[in-house]
Amino acid sequence: MHKIFIGLLLLITFASCHNSQQVCSPDNNIKVEVFHDENGKIGYEVQYKNKKIIQPSYFGFDFKDLPSIQNNLKIINISHSSFDETWEMPWGEQHFVRNNYNEMIVSVAETVEPFRKFDIIFRVFNDGIGFRFSFPEQDNLKDFILTDENTEFQLTGNHQIWWQPGDWDIYEHLYNHTRISEIDAIAKRGHKSLAQSYIPENAINTPATLKTEDGIYLSFHEANLTNYPGMTLKIDTSNFQFTSELVGSEKLQGKAKLSTPFSTPWRTIQISETAGELIESKLIVNLNEPNKIGDVSYFKPTKYVGIWWDMHLERKSWDLYDKTTGKPHGKHGATTEYAKELIDFAATNNIHGILVEGWNTGWEEWSNPVNREGVFDFVTPYPDYNLQDIVRYGKKKGVELIMHHETSAAINTYEKQMDSAYKLIKSLDVHAVKTGYVGKLAGGEYHHGQLMVNHYRKVIETAAKYQIAVNAHEPIKPTGLRRTYPNEISREGLRGQEFNAWSVDGGNPPSHIPTIAFTRMLAGPIDYTPGIFNIKLNPYKPNNQVNTTIAHQLALYVVIYSPIQMVPDLTDYYQNHPMFQFIRDVAVDWEQSKVINGEIGEFVTIARQERGKEQWFVGSITNEDARNIELSLDFLSPDINYIAYLYQDGTNAHWNDNPTSYKIDTFQVDTKSVLHLKLASGGGCAISIFPESSKK
Repeated sequence: MHKIFIGLLLLITFASCHNSQQVCSPDNNIKVEVFHDENGKIGYEVQYKNKKIIQPSYFGFDFKDLPSIQNNLKIINISHSSFDETWEMPWGEQHFVRNNYNEMIVSVAETVEPFRKFDIIFRVFNDGIGFRFSFPEQDNLKDFILTDENTEFQLTGNHQIWWQPGDWDIYEHLYNHTRISEIDAIAKRGHKSLAQSYIPENAINTPATLKTEDGIYLSFHEANLTNYPGMTLKIDTSNFQFTSELVGSEKLQGKAKLSTPFSTPWRTIQISETAGELIESKLIVNLNEPNKIGDVSYFKPTKYVGIWWDMHLERKSWDLYDKTTGKPHGKHGATTEYAKELIDFAATNNIHGILVEGWNTGWEEWSNPVNREGVFDFVTPYPDYNLQDIVRYGKKKGVELIMHHETSAAINTYEKQMDSAYKLIKSLDVHAVKTGYVGKLAGGEYHHGQLMVNHYRKVIETAAKYQIAVNAHEPIKPTGLRRTYPNEISREGLRGQEFNAWSVDGGNPPSHIPTIAFTRMLAGPIDYTPGIFNIKLNPYKPNNQVNTTIAHQLALYVVIYSPIQMVPDLTDYYQNHPMFQFIRDVAVDWEQSKVINGEIGEFVTIARQERGKEQWFVGSITNEDARNIELSLDFLSPDINYIAYLYQDGTNAHWNDNPTSYKIDTFQVDTKSVLHLKLASGGGCAISIFPESSKK
């Protein structure tokens, strides 16, 4: 379409941006330009280093019983500003974050009835862009049902893309690597390992990461998802175009029930010249508001053990009673005796948390496919689990309980009990809960729709009142709200470790986490539960296995970011194992993080400095391809001698043929040192680096 650019209304020039309808990044590498066409459609395009990465793309909204917003628009004002701050993460991948952007606000109004108006707000950072739509209070648009948001992203070619289907209910799909023209989300329907799944059309979930023919990396996501459905991206495979497709609601017969004033989430595009820069980007958190809940020092980043992996191995169970006889069947995992055994193990091994699943009544009926409401009681333990005694025993040993609330997607039951459940947690001086939402929602609702987005937010806000941190499973995707609500500590939202124990498709391949690092992890912290030592799962699950080497499992504690990291395997496999020393030592809260190298789906190496200390930890992992990695230690502080402990693949290690082969080496190193790492097929290397004076 022919473009007609609006005349200047407010002339503020930013470096290489030559007129008021343009805004550039602070380093001038990224430029966004807004325009309208002869039909009054508003659009934008994006350049990176003078090359287009988003061609002319347009905006629009559809409503129930109201005319669409698309044509007959005019720009009535454009304003510019700049912002630069550095803020402190209470916990995170790094201690301090710079938030530096140039902003352009484009005010738009209809030229025909009903004369609605809105703003398009662009923020352009050195590492990408975010834009959102903000509708002020107005008489001609008050309460309404939104049926579609039609935000386009017109790409410049048939790029490589790493994607998973636009499932409205779950993110537990493997990522696919194809060209845009080859995306077929419909073919991913009917996965036998998923508890719930709904893929209505050829769309993909975000984050979705791309690589252009010019070697530029792009990742599409959203930030500050508030009172709005999650966004998938509908694919035009012929024209290489994405269009926003919101998760719907059968009850609403639309996508969202809204009232003005309101703002959409930010639509984000991260842009970089290396894959590693995508991981280092803080664009998503920077597009969220500052901390709203105050001090969160009640939450301490930690490693934790748990009564969890036993159930996936079918060694123990969540429920206590046999449904036929009504008597205990003898396999219940959450017993006082077993919890104390794990607390003793944790206290001995520098682990300060314990998760106990299956502690509360209701598990006998939790998988009822018809009606799960009223099944769980979130304050009543099974009789073989003494909750107060466990908490007291753990505190005496320096091990904090992480509470568990599996809602089985019965959100009405959970919301009714939430205050009493959180009062119980607070009365025990416990400060963390893992929530779960396995199962389909009633009433034609979906896990990623507006109803559930608001439910997940209600949980976070309620938990904050009781000084409780939340680790959500089967969640809505993270969109950087951990900045605003830093009691939102971690979440699942991907194919987790448990798929290796029970999936019918062979579990997670060695390429899984080398892909996740550049896709899902861009959104926020991941509770993946690394650290399985019994790779072949014998004797419990002989038809399943973990598809990595043991060294790869260790490296995940550094590669995957989360302020809580589980130590999930049965303790027998850790006892007296030399490789376990790395898990004892590794930190979970970081002063800074550096991505040394990596390519999506192939390999990645990340170094992280423990917060407040001169100690560093490095994780390097590879896919099915063995490879040699050269690791410069130039990130270390000068004039300090260090000792490096390398936990590596053995000479003949292989993810399938010889996964538990390992070797441990020790070197004296400094900032000039270069290490040569040999990663086996599906393998990895984990490194602890301590100042020579501090580690014996």
